[in-house]
Amino acid sequence: MTLRGWRERMSPQDSGLEAGAERRIPGLRREELARLAGISVDYLVLLEQGRARNPSAQVVTALARALRLDPSERDHLYRCANLALPSAGNVSRHIPMSVQRLVHRLGAVPAGVFAADWTIIGWNRMWTAAVGDPRTYGWEAHNLVAGMFQTRASRGRDPNAAWPVRTWRGSDSEAEDLVADLRVTATAHPRDARLFSLVEGLLRREPAFARLWFNGTAGPWAGDRKTIEHPTVGAITIDVDVLMPAGTNLRILTCTTAAETTDAEKMDALRAACHLEGKGLVRPARGL
Repeated sequence: MTLRGWRERMSPQDSGLEAGAERRIPGLRREELARLAGISVDYLVLLEQGRARNPSAQVVTALARALRLDPSERDHLYRCANLALPSAGNVSRHIPMSVQRLVHRLGAVPAGVFAADWTIIGWNRMWTAAVGDPRTYGWEAHNLVAGMFQTRASRGRDPNAAWPVRTWRGSDSEAEDLVADLRVTATAHPRDARLFSLVEGLLRREPAFARLWFNGTAGPWAGDRKTIEHPTVGAITIDVDVLMPAGTNLRILTCTTAAETTDAEKMDALRAACHLEGKGLVRPARGL
């Protein structure tokens, strides 16, 4: 059904074909799509009728190219065929202008932008006010997962920032969830040399990371409740939520407090001391 719908919406002219006056439908004929994809008409009929349920990755790739599917549609076609999604290139560290505006407009809410491999690539002024400037964290390659295992090994606690930030679920649970998330990204980007190097280095140096990496767990990190041991206003309990802008693999982490609580008052105090107006998204050094 999916293939038929895409075939019927495809303009012959877009495929370099003559429309022809005798056409009864505006889209491609089966024989035309089959020719463009390099498969037989009979096999395409079987696919459209649901009688061929396990096409090869080569066939699906050819159909996606012939139908000029965008990445989301291509991935949907792979799922329909029960195939693993085609691997992407390098993890993107590009922050679209719309996401930059969103993080800036959040303004009063601490917000940090992370690439899919948990490299921090941008943040607003309130993020710095709440958990310090990420450029001072000392994380290897500005990466949260690497920084978490660095601090666990060297200090026996879980700062993950310029000052300690403790998770309510326990650092072991958080580490397991973040490694499971990183595994999903590494599988989707097997040719990313920077990500490969990061994982290989952690496997060599951090036995705790290696145990989690090889346990097979995979899945997205969905946020947490944490306590910031802030050096100025004292302990603040926050909820950390993950926003994923459509069309990107970015993660925006936001830190909020419950209304009408001491925690909210402390966050208000940080907000009052932070000059938010006229300040855009802060970025790490060039080249990241």
